[in-house]
Amino acid sequence: MRGHNWINTLLPDELLIEIFRRLDSKSSRDACSLVCTRWLRLERLTRAAIRIGASGSPDLFIHLLAARFSNVTTVHIDERLSVSIPTHFGRRRASENSAVKLHYVADKYGSSSDQSEFDSLCLSDSGLSALAEGFPKLEKLRLIWCSNVTSEGLSSLARKCTSLKSLDLQGCYVGDQGLAAIGQCCKQLEDLNLRFCEGLSDTGLVELALGVGNSLKSIGVAACAKITDISMEAVGLHCRSLETLSLDSEFIHNKGLLSVIRGCPHLKVLKLQCINLTDDALKVVGVSCLSLEMLALYSFQRFTDKGLCAIGEGCKKLKNLTLSDCYFLSDKGLEAIATGCKELTHLEVNGCHNIGTLGLESVGKSCQHLSELALLYCQRIGDAGLLQIGQGCKYLQALHLVDCSSIGDEAMCGIASGCKNLKKLHIRRCYEIGSKGIIAVGENCKLLTDLSIRFCDRVGDAALVAIAEGCSLHYLNVSGCHQIGDGGVVAIARGCPQLCYLDVSVLQNLGDMAMAEVGEHCPLLKEIVLSHCRQITDVGLAHLVKSCRMLESCHMVYCSGITSVGVATVVSSCPNIRKVLVEKWKVSQRTKRRAGSVISYVCVDL
Repeated sequence: MRGHNWINTLLPDELLIEIFRRLDSKSSRDACSLVCTRWLRLERLTRAAIRIGASGSPDLFIHLLAARFSNVTTVHIDERLSVSIPTHFGRRRASENSAVKLHYVADKYGSSSDQSEFDSLCLSDSGLSALAEGFPKLEKLRLIWCSNVTSEGLSSLARKCTSLKSLDLQGCYVGDQGLAAIGQCCKQLEDLNLRFCEGLSDTGLVELALGVGNSLKSIGVAACAKITDISMEAVGLHCRSLETLSLDSEFIHNKGLLSVIRGCPHLKVLKLQCINLTDDALKVVGVSCLSLEMLALYSFQRFTDKGLCAIGEGCKKLKNLTLSDCYFLSDKGLEAIATGCKELTHLEVNGCHNIGTLGLESVGKSCQHLSELALLYCQRIGDAGLLQIGQGCKYLQALHLVDCSSIGDEAMCGIASGCKNLKKLHIRRCYEIGSKGIIAVGENCKLLTDLSIRFCDRVGDAALVAIAEGCSLHYLNVSGCHQIGDGGVVAIARGCPQLCYLDVSVLQNLGDMAMAEVGEHCPLLKEIVLSHCRQITDVGLAHLVKSCRMLESCHMVYCSGITSVGVATVVSSCPNIRKVLVEKWKVSQRTKRRAGSVISYVCVDL
C-alpha cells in the first residue's frame, strides 16, 4: 500500500467485524488479530465461545478472558482438560493462541501430593462469580467435573446470567439451593444436564421444575442417588414442553417414568438406563409418546420383546433406536420395530446376544431409509443379515461392526454392491472379514471418505490398493492389521491426497518408505498415530514432516527406531503442532527449550 493504511481508513468497524466472523478457522482469526491493535480489538468482539481446561489459576484466567472477550455467549469449562497459561499471559496478545501440548509417557503413578496440587487447580465459587460478572450475555454454560463449585457460586451465576438457556453441571457437587436459584432466576432455561451431581436431591429438582417448567425442553439425570420418582412426578406435572429425557438411575421406577410420559406429550428423545423399569413402562411409551423419534435402552434386565412390540405398534415416527446389553430381547422384538417403524434411519444393537440374523433381515426388508447401522458384539448375526441390508437399504451411509465373529467377506461384498452411498465404514476385530470384502468396497463405494479397519488380521495391502483406486479417503485407521505394510500405505498416500487423519499403529511391517510417501502426497494431514511401529525411524519422520506443514498431532509411543532427534524434528518442523505423545526420556533438554512456554508437558500414566 506504499505506506498508506487504506483498509483501516476506508472500512468501518462493523464491516471488519463481519469479515472476521466469516473466517472459517481459528488460526485465520488469530492471524488477523496480530495485524494491528484495532484488528485485535475488533476480532475479540467476534468471539462468541470459549473453552477452558484446568489451569494454574483458573479464577484469574476467567478474569482475564472476561476483560478481553465481552460478547461471549458460550463457555465450556472442563477440569479434565489440561491447559498451560503462558507466563507472559498478561503482557501480549500472543498468549491468546492455543497452547501446544507435549505429552510424554511416565513410568510411575502420581503421588498424593500431586493430587493435592491438582485439587488446587479447580474452578472455585469466586471464579464462577467472576464468570457471571464478565459474561452477562451468557446463554450456554458447561461446567464439567468442576468439583469445587458449590451452590453459592451457582446462585451467584443464576442472579447475573438470567438469559441462560443451557446448563451442564456434570460431575459438579452443587446442592439443592443452587439448583433452586437457577429455577428462580433463569426463566429461559431449556437444557439441563445433572449427570453425576451427587449433592442434589428431589428438593432441588422439584424447585427447578416449578421455576422453569414452561421453558425446559431437555433434562439428563445420572448417578444421583437422592433423585427419585418424586422428581420425575414434578417434571411430568410442570414441564409440559419437555422433548428430551435421559435417565440413568437405580432409584427411578415405573411410577416416576410414567409420570413424565403422561405429562410430557411432546417427548421426542428418551434414553433409559434404569434397572427397575419394566415392560409396563415401554407399553405406555408406545401408547403415549406418538412423537418419539429416538429411543435408547441400556443394560435392561427386565425388558422383553413385549415392550419393543408396543413401541413398534405406537411410535411410528421413531427414527433412531439403540439397544445395548438388553439380554432378553430377541429377533421377534427387532422384527416388530422394523415392521412398525418404517422411518427408522439409525439402528445400534450392542451386546444383545439373543438378536440374530433373522432380526436384522427384517430391518433390511422394511427399513428402506436406514442410513446408519452399528452392530457391536453380535455373535449371532451372520452374513445373511447384512446381505439383506445391502439389498433393501440403498441409502446406508455408515456401518459399524465390532466383534461380530459370524460376519465375513460375503456380507461385505453384499454391502458394497447394494449400498453405493456408503461414506463411513468402521470394522474392529471381525476376523472373518479379509481383503476380498474391503476390495469390493473400494470398487463399489466411491463416496467412502472414512475407513477404520482395526485388528482385522486377514486384511492386507491389496485391500488398501483397491480403496486408494476407488475412494478419496479423509480418515484412515488400520491399527493392528498385521498384513498391511509399506505397499498398502504408499497406495493410500498416492491415491488419497485429501487424507487428514492416519492411524497405522501396531503395524510391524511399516517403515520409512511409507512415511516418505505420506509426507510427499498428503499435505493436508493433521493427525498421525505411529505408536508401536518398530521399523519407522527418525529418517521416516523427517520425510513425513517435510511437507505435512499442517500436522497438529503425532503419537509415536514405543517406536524403537525413533529417538530424541526425531521428536525434535517434529516439534521444530511443524508450525501447527499441538500434541506429541512420546516417552519422556526421548524429549531432550534442547527440545524443551526450543518449545518454550507455549508447550504444556503432561505425564500420561500407562
